[in-house]
Amino acid sequence: MAMARAALRQQKMDTTEARLSTLSLPAATGWAEAARNEALARVQEMGLPHRRDEYWRFADPSSLTVAEPPRAALFDTGEAPIFSDIDRLRIVFVDGVFDPEASDDLALEGIEIERLTDALGKDIHWVRDVYGVLEARSHEKVHRPLAAFNTAFATDGVVIRVTGKPSKPVSLVYLHQSETSDAILHHCVRVEEGAELTLLENGPAAARFSKGLEVDIADTGAFHLIRSQGRDHERRAATGIFARLGRESVFKAFTLTVNGVLTRNECVIELTGDDATAHVAGACLGDGKDFVHDDTVFVTHDAQRCESRQVFKKVLRNGATGIFQGKILVKSGAQKTDGYQISQSLLLDEDAQFLAKPELEIYADDVACSHGSTSGAIDAEAMFYLQSRGVPAAEAANLLTLAFVAEALEEIENETYAEALRARLASWLERRGH
Repeated sequence: MAMARAALRQQKMDTTEARLSTLSLPAATGWAEAARNEALARVQEMGLPHRRDEYWRFADPSSLTVAEPPRAALFDTGEAPIFSDIDRLRIVFVDGVFDPEASDDLALEGIEIERLTDALGKDIHWVRDVYGVLEARSHEKVHRPLAAFNTAFATDGVVIRVTGKPSKPVSLVYLHQSETSDAILHHCVRVEEGAELTLLENGPAAARFSKGLEVDIADTGAFHLIRSQGRDHERRAATGIFARLGRESVFKAFTLTVNGVLTRNECVIELTGDDATAHVAGACLGDGKDFVHDDTVFVTHDAQRCESRQVFKKVLRNGATGIFQGKILVKSGAQKTDGYQISQSLLLDEDAQFLAKPELEIYADDVACSHGSTSGAIDAEAMFYLQSRGVPAAEAANLLTLAFVAEALEEIENETYAEALRARLASWLERRGH
């Protein structure tokens, strides 16, 4: 056993060394240089992930850790980008590089926006208390080397400080134009007391995409994230969200994913103030044996009367693989915790598979926590009912699929954004296979 562990450790270190040998840390000074060096040290200590690591045993991370990114063909959906009809402040990145010409003016009442590189170059800046800080805290229970890698090597991104309630959302648009692009972006958000922000994200971003998002929410602040990943068939992505919530604050995130070879979305949330609320939800459509979609969520309750929800739905066919790893940790002082977790899959054929690992770890005695996970096929009786009333089989299957993911979509508070995703999802279902 000891020899096997040593061999695995050596494999991880060899992979890590090969990956790091192709990169150099972006130029930085002072606290920013220290933050990058500390993140690099975390990567070198942990080693990049391996299939035999506990939280990677369902998915092979090798395409995320090899030195050169696998090629990803460009994919034209023929559709207008999602959220196009919504009034928003657009910030555009092309293969991981900020495009000022395609972006709007980074000025909006109640909000301050800067490029990451500009913020990291300042001796005194609020982002010093966020950049790499929340990511570093996420390793307390589980190693997350791809997150530390992102902090060390991120080359672009934005930092957003929210002081009021902006009149429109901020929209991050990720365009993919090179078949060999390898993008590493990192964003930081600070929501001040009583402030509120909605952040929209969409686009495939790159052939291989690494993204970190750290969100620090002060007392009574609110943050909403709605993102759409897809539809490039060959893209690979590893994203991490790291959030810390103050008293009576709100964090809500929803992700819709379609296509892609490998998508790993991690979300680590700390509820540190009483009466805080955190909801994380997602839906994915997977088609083909190369499709692997992994949602890994870790929610820590470290305050009283907090609420958390995890709601994930996956629709899989033709050998696609869906993964959910979700944990609720309730610390000893977190009385009156309300934690809910549900992960479900709709398997459209016998070749698809859903792998789930729900966990509860509770050290308080006055809590209400539950988790559940199910897999199943389309309801035959419901199909018969719809077809008996003249609905074609394909249309009936699409209607039932939309009904299946409805609970996850209901986690989006704003109906305008929910409808945009619902309409896009319906369109993708009608054209699936193309």
